[in-house]
Amino acid sequence: QVQLVESGGGLQQAGGSLRLSCTASGGIIFSLSPMAWYRQAPGKQRELVASMTSGGRINYVDSVKGRFTISRDHAKNTVYLQMNDLNPEDTGVYFCWGDGQWGQGTQVTVSS
Repeated sequence: QVQLVESGGGLQQAGGSLRLSCTASGGIIFSLSPMAWYRQAPGKQRELVASMTSGGRINYVDSVKGRFTISRDHAKNTVYLQMNDLNPEDTGVYFCWGDGQWGQGTQVTVSS
């Protein structure tokens, strides 16, 4: 069974940076799997933040373009989300998605 484990969330001031990591295990063929980061803010629906195909095609939601960077390391079965210039609207639970599975989520809180 595929497992996705996120890490790297926390509390950060506006303008700061965080890097999220998501490591996959349990039978996923990571090198062939599209991976994505979603977030869910309080009282809002979960939204796609960034995605990356196995071939490296990347997509971002408009609100994070120029600030967030998704990347992946096939040797480590890990996908990253580098988040720079954070603002309070980035607050939420960030979920990793891959091979039809969700991680448990990691909380990101940005204070003004």
